[in-house]
Amino acid sequence: MQFDDDANVDTSDVQDVRGRRIPGGKATIGGGLAGLIALVLGLLFGVGPDQLGLSSGDTEPSGTASSASEVQQACGTGAAANAREDCRLAFVARSTQDFWKQEFARRGGQYSPATTVVFSGRVNTGCGTATSAVGPFYCPVDRKVYVDLGFFRELQTKFGASGGPFAQAYVVAHEYGHHVQNLLGTLQRAQDGRVGAASNAVKVELQADCYAGVWARNATTTPDRTTGRPLLTRLSEQDIRDGLDAAAAVGDDRIQEKLQGRVTPESWTHGSAAQRQQWFYQGYRTGDMARCNTFR
Repeated sequence: MQFDDDANVDTSDVQDVRGRRIPGGKATIGGGLAGLIALVLGLLFGVGPDQLGLSSGDTEPSGTASSASEVQQACGTGAAANAREDCRLAFVARSTQDFWKQEFARRGGQYSPATTVVFSGRVNTGCGTATSAVGPFYCPVDRKVYVDLGFFRELQTKFGASGGPFAQAYVVAHEYGHHVQNLLGTLQRAQDGRVGAASNAVKVELQADCYAGVWARNATTTPDRTTGRPLLTRLSEQDIRDGLDAAAAVGDDRIQEKLQGRVTPESWTHGSAAQRQQWFYQGYRTGDMARCNTFR
């Protein structure tokens, strides 16, 4: 996975709030079964802590850190994106949004951009106060994607994913898939309170996996709105394998087997390892969001 070393872009659509102290607000997930659910969801990709029983709180982070974002200061070039994890996240977010803006326009629609928030420990969101245990998530209320970079290490150390830069890119692209669903009105289907292998919750997550694959197929040919050149210049078959491996690692069956020693499809929220791989690859193979209808 390689970005254009010579690219210079504005990364102001990434908010870096790492190191800020968040007043008040605690996650209210308790022990027992709820604690198990919290642990599971901490390693799955969610769509907002409001759905996880998190506390409400202030919607804007505040604290003692400088208001100048480290990402905005250090990550304006493709060379930085190739060298630094936080810069890579910023460039993936930019590339993803470049693609969806052009795809919406091609289909006669208008894409409204989202913001990526890089945090550590705890963050206040439009959906409530979240901790790193929730994992990366999208909040439909404030239309922001939240990522604690520590999650990527958890993905390898706790769930055995091979890792790699594209495994991280897949995570970010999945969350932006939820933003696309929110703009199209399909995200709300997951909010009917039902879970299980055939639930809308699972279908929404699998569609977001498919959308991540669609971006991956088109990323190296999508021109950036500033440079006029694709930000992502190379994506190898090994990168795609890393993405597929990450998708499998966070399948409901893999997580349940590891945490509780058995698989219970009636409680699935994201789909099996095989399903997550299948739908990511469906998007990557076709490059067409119309082929991502998981609701059939």
